[in-house]
Amino acid sequence: MNRKRRIWKNQFIMTPIMIMHIMLAIIILLPIFWVLMSSFKPEPNIIAYPPTLLPKSFTTSNFIKVQQRIDIIGYIKNSLIYAFGTTIPAIFINSLAAYAFARYKFKGKDIIFMVFLATMMVPFQVIMVPLFLEVHAFGMYNTYHGLIIPRLASAYWIFMLRAAFAGLPKELEEAARIDGLTEFGIYRRIMMPQIVPALITMLILSINGSWNDLLWPLLMTSSTQMSMLANGLAIFVGSRTSEYGAAFAGSFLSLLPMLALYIFGQKYFVEGQVTTGLKG
Repeated sequence: MNRKRRIWKNQFIMTPIMIMHIMLAIIILLPIFWVLMSSFKPEPNIIAYPPTLLPKSFTTSNFIKVQQRIDIIGYIKNSLIYAFGTTIPAIFINSLAAYAFARYKFKGKDIIFMVFLATMMVPFQVIMVPLFLEVHAFGMYNTYHGLIIPRLASAYWIFMLRAAFAGLPKELEEAARIDGLTEFGIYRRIMMPQIVPALITMLILSINGSWNDLLWPLLMTSSTQMSMLANGLAIFVGSRTSEYGAAFAGSFLSLLPMLALYIFGQKYFVEGQVTTGLKG
């Protein structure tokens, strides 16, 4: 009798929670589904009132229009170079700094780390003009180097990876030193494999942030050959013209790689978000 009562009690508690989760999932997924359906709608169907979720007739003309109006292949190539160029080296650079802050003792470590954290409170809009002048002075304006190099080091990634490194037991590195590994060998062969979930989390968030970045590439490039996908899609909705069908089609094409990336790494993403918050 008590067992049945506990089962009913658990169902009574869990049912509203499950309903709330389902409603939240619908709220999150509805805009994605709306973009997908609208990318196959004719233009009059998109701007019709009242709006309809499903298209009255399917068309692929919006995707053809995107291909005709912009160099979408070139923009995707630029976005991929920018996204991976700011992520792969950043994993190495920021993890080295985080490892030093987490595992070594040196004079002024806490003060230096606090200065790093203080930079997180400075809005990007405050430093973007000095950054632009610096990049221009070095002759890197309108180049991949000028886009990528200023975005490599990040106080946020150092803070996150430091928490991941700090949660590892000291016995790991002590045993490695006894076995004769160098300090860099301990970092590369022992410590880095232990924080793979945190690294995958950084990979996903960094690629997603760079892929959707509009302001920095817009500031640092002047030619259409260097434009990113986000910049290219902006031409479809402006003050004088609005091509909603092409904008929806382009947005859907832009969404697909990031959706696939998150589906691939969701297990590590959740695990990384949990473990990096356990100790810091």
